[in-house]
Amino acid sequence: MSKVVRFHQTGGPEVMVLEDVAVGEPGPGQVRLRQHAVGLNFIDLYHRSGLYPMALPSGLGMEAAGVVEAVGEGVSTAQVGDRVAYAGGPLGAYAEQRILPADKLVPLPDHLSFEQGASMLLQGLTAWYLLHQTYPLQAGETILFHAAAGGVGLIACQWAKALGATVIGTVSSPAKAELARQHGCDHVLDYSQPGWVAQVRELTGGKGVPVVYDGVGQATFMDSLDCLRQRGLMVSFGNASGAVPAIEPGVLSSKGSLYLTRPTLGHYTGTREALLAGAAALFFAVEQGQIKLAIHQRYPLAEVAKAHEDLAARRTTGSSVLLP
Repeated sequence: MSKVVRFHQTGGPEVMVLEDVAVGEPGPGQVRLRQHAVGLNFIDLYHRSGLYPMALPSGLGMEAAGVVEAVGEGVSTAQVGDRVAYAGGPLGAYAEQRILPADKLVPLPDHLSFEQGASMLLQGLTAWYLLHQTYPLQAGETILFHAAAGGVGLIACQWAKALGATVIGTVSSPAKAELARQHGCDHVLDYSQPGWVAQVRELTGGKGVPVVYDGVGQATFMDSLDCLRQRGLMVSFGNASGAVPAIEPGVLSSKGSLYLTRPTLGHYTGTREALLAGAAALFFAVEQGQIKLAIHQRYPLAEVAKAHEDLAARRTTGSSVLLP
C-alpha cells in the first residue's frame, strides 16, 4: 500500500485527503517508482481549485524524484534501481509510490539529490523553454521577469544572467527583493507598489524591454504590456495572482504592435527527444554553477494542506518539496 494524496471535489486545501492505495505492478511501457521527494508547484493549486478542470476523484502533483522499483514489458529506457525524476504525465506525484509511463522519466545525475531533482525539473524546464524556445534570449538584451524570487524565477533569472542578459526582476516584498538580487537580478522592483512601470522605462532609456515573462497573471498583466518596446513579446505563463482577463486584440496594437503568447510546458516537451534535450541543458547549467538551486521549504506529505496554504499566501520563496 502507498500513501497517496487525492481529492474528490475541487476547493481549498481542505479537500485533499491522504489515502492508502494498492499500487500493483507496472503494465507494458510503465514503471513503478518509489518516490523520495515530490515537487510543489503553483499548477497544483490550479488543479485542486478547479481552475484547470479534470475528472474526479484525482491525484495531484506533476513532479517527483525517486528510484525505479519495477519495470513493465517493453521498457528499454529504465531499469530497476535507476535514480530518476519527472515533470509531467498523469497527475499523481503526491504519493509514496506510483505507476507512470517510462518515457516520462529523466535519468537523475549523481551530482543531484532526490530533493533537487524533485524541486527543479518542472520549474527548470519551464525556465529552459521560456529563455531558449519561447523567446530565445540573446546576450546584451534586457528582460523583465516577474516573481523573481519564486521557484521558476530564481532559476530563470540566474540562467538569463549566465546567458549575458540584464535582468529586471519584480517581487512583492523587501525580503524577496534581496533573494532575487542574490540570484541574478541586476535590478529588483516591487510590483505591489505604484511606479514600477515607470522604473522599467527609466532603466531601459524609455524604450521598454523586448520581452516580459509573467507568471503572476492578473495583478501584473496590463502593466506588463506598458513595459514592452514596440513589437515586444508578452509571455504569460502563469496565474499566481489569478487568471488574466480577456483582452481585445486592439489593445496589443495600441500599445506598440505587441505579441502575446500563453505557453505551457507540455507543448515544448511533447517528444522524448525534446524532454531529454531540455533536461540535459538544465542539468548542465546546474553542474556548471550557472544555476544554484534554492530549496527553502520542506513538508511531510501529511502536511500537504499547510504547504498549499503557504504557497497560495506567497509565504514561500524558491522551491518547496513534499517528503513521502
